[in-house]
Amino acid sequence: MDLQLLKVAHKCLDFFFDRPLQEKQRVQRKLGDHCGYASSFTNRFSSKLPWKETLSFRYCDDGQQALNIVESYFLDAMGEDFRESGKVLQKYSEAMSSLSLKIMELLGTSLGVKAKHFREFFTRNDSIMRLNYYPPCQKPDLTLGTGPHTDPTSLTILHQDHVGGLEVYVNGKWHSVPPNPEAFVVNIGDTFMALSNGIYKSCLHRAIVNSRTPRKSIAFFLCPKMDKVVSPPEELVSFDNPRMFPDFTWSELLEFTQIHYRSDMKTLDAFAKWLIHQRDDQKTAA
Repeated sequence: MDLQLLKVAHKCLDFFFDRPLQEKQRVQRKLGDHCGYASSFTNRFSSKLPWKETLSFRYCDDGQQALNIVESYFLDAMGEDFRESGKVLQKYSEAMSSLSLKIMELLGTSLGVKAKHFREFFTRNDSIMRLNYYPPCQKPDLTLGTGPHTDPTSLTILHQDHVGGLEVYVNGKWHSVPPNPEAFVVNIGDTFMALSNGIYKSCLHRAIVNSRTPRKSIAFFLCPKMDKVVSPPEELVSFDNPRMFPDFTWSELLEFTQIHYRSDMKTLDAFAKWLIHQRDDQKTAA
């Protein structure tokens, strides 16, 4: 990864979050949508508000759509001042997509399936980029930047600035992940947990805030195409390791998290129960 591209991408993050609130709200996230601007004061949650601002936008590696999808979003939604930001974050998204596919090859090999199985599954991915800004908080002990949760997506590649705050839950304790501006943090998400039939577990994590220094990060969330059926390869299903989750599409899980259920520590279990109930109702109605 080009360190200069990382540096410039963080400058784009600063450029956006330094703008007046009224300007940022021009791309306000709408109810049920996963893209746009959200903050503790304006987003869809009415309780346990996260102490942060975010800007989420789509990256699509699907042929012609991929060419300038990020660049077009910034230009069309926010105007000429954001043309350069769009170009930079388009390049960043493309680099993250490419890196994700290489990681998927490694994960496939580690699971004993064909090295290209998961890489091919995520070719033409329909993913999400997110810029995170955690302002200083005068009472950091009373809130969290982001509460404990697992990502409903497949794989998260996170780049932190020099300010610490990310914590992961391992063996009954929260552990800090020291920031390294020359490294990425890679998390497994719920969708890949389902794809691996529970062999890989979703990473439970949270972000804490402080009273002195703002914290910033850039996250790429790898997701399959919306209509791609999430189902583990047959090599990962056996008598000793039976199917853990029903087949589903990414669009079904995404809709569930945006409309029915805020992502937390048990998103995938709650989704599986909801999906089975929905399908049972459909069979009864038929």
